[in-house]
Amino acid sequence: MEILRYTAFSDDPNGGNPAGVVLDATGATEPEMLAVAAEIGYSETAFLIPRPDGEHDVRYFSPLAEVPFCGHATIATAVAHADRHGPGQLRLHTRAGLVAVSTTGRTATLVSVAPRTADLEDLDPLLEILGWSRDDLDPVLPPRAAFAGAWHPVLAARTRARLAKLDYDLDTLAALMAGRDWTTIMLVHRESDTVFHARNPFPPGGIVEDPATGAAAAAFGGYLRSLGPAPATITIHQGYDMGRPSVLTVGIPTSPSAGIPVTGSAVPLPA
Repeated sequence: MEILRYTAFSDDPNGGNPAGVVLDATGATEPEMLAVAAEIGYSETAFLIPRPDGEHDVRYFSPLAEVPFCGHATIATAVAHADRHGPGQLRLHTRAGLVAVSTTGRTATLVSVAPRTADLEDLDPLLEILGWSRDDLDPVLPPRAAFAGAWHPVLAARTRARLAKLDYDLDTLAALMAGRDWTTIMLVHRESDTVFHARNPFPPGGIVEDPATGAAAAAFGGYLRSLGPAPATITIHQGYDMGRPSVLTVGIPTSPSAGIPVTGSAVPLPA
């Protein structure tokens, strides 16, 4: 397999979230894909498998396990494909459903599967593991579980200072997340109605924090829509607290069944 390396949601190789990309993984087995992802060591690697109809299947693997959908690896894959074959649209069949991605230059927009939200179970254990209290939460943005290809609890911090302090036991949070099938924890702070800051603990991927999480951004867009009238577009700043600044642009269509567009840049990383 030819392995490419891109960083997504940044136009600077020193920012964004690195992802491995395999543009043709035809014939690769699950153990082989997992081994490649582990060797690369990024939070996710995407494996593209061309279909006879011109569309593609795609599998996403962290160094530890397969995940149903990964936004930053999707953006990286679309830009890598455009670099090789020219810009346009890809139709990607993920484990979560069909995701369309369009590219212009080195900017890509994915449209998630239809999002949904649910009551957040295990809120108090989650807060305890993170070292948060209920007083730390923004009352405007209630805790929920949100989905747009993968499930993410959403917790909104009342202050940016609370968001900046991320300290938890990785194994304890990983065990709680495994029991609920959560992929990352979407921790946000609302700077304004259209600007948010985010951090995403990612123990299932074997890392403390993800610097840019497109799947969680899409889920968050659906979450905001579920609360009532939402802005047409929001900007999420992520990765700043870990030295890999990332910018995710999230569209929020008014239709309750519409997928959530997430836009970002991607650039290749040195071999």
